[in-house]
Amino acid sequence: MSLSLFDLTGRRALITGSGQGIGFALARGMAAAGAEIVLNGRDAAKLDAAAETLRDEGATVRTLPFDVTDHDAARSAVDGLEAEGVAIDILVNNAGMQHRTPLEEFPADAFERLLQTNIASVFHVGQAVARHMIGRGRGKIVNICSVQTALARPGIAPYTATKGAVANLTKGMATDWARYGLQCNGLAPGYFETPLNQALVDDPDFTDWLSKRTPAGRWGKVEELVGACIFLSSEASSFVNGTTLFVDGGITASL
Repeated sequence: MSLSLFDLTGRRALITGSGQGIGFALARGMAAAGAEIVLNGRDAAKLDAAAETLRDEGATVRTLPFDVTDHDAARSAVDGLEAEGVAIDILVNNAGMQHRTPLEEFPADAFERLLQTNIASVFHVGQAVARHMIGRGRGKIVNICSVQTALARPGIAPYTATKGAVANLTKGMATDWARYGLQCNGLAPGYFETPLNQALVDDPDFTDWLSKRTPAGRWGKVEELVGACIFLSSEASSFVNGTTLFVDGGITASL
């Protein structure tokens, strides 16, 4: 009985930005837990390759390429899928970007791209999917936050602002939509080895600093995010709403 709480069989999950990195790892893990997967990104070829990999592993997968920063495109893609009778039971808002520059030199256009990719996309896709979830009286939304939701580092102040906003938007989603049977929560990774962090992974000084700063003493592996995502996507979290779960090796717990 206890393990069945985490079973995603019969559920369908849309994961944005899932052609690689954390999004792909979460898609793979959720497929292993029984979910049907809908991969999203702007690069159709990359999505097709990711889908083929998952199908070779036995997953049921489809792709849904659209730009998450485009409100109309997100609405049209989701509505079109639902019109085909393909209901989205779980949404993982994972799409995101980073830009590293000292704040006093930060380009205005880069700041706007961060706002659109990291915050506006969560609203656009979240609203499009929630409209259908509300009609069914159930649904799970997992917004990917960051250790920077709670902390800051030099050179990424706008990114930190966006991830703090995602956590508060998550609270707002829960406040508005819990009454309709939706659970909306955040998942905040610490420092993980991903393409987004490759420059830091390759920097021995940063890796040495991170190893000393993190109680676990190392970078995280993307597979270590899967369990938390399955928890937030499953019946196991039926009364968890508006919270952000940190998976960070203890970095936010220590000085």
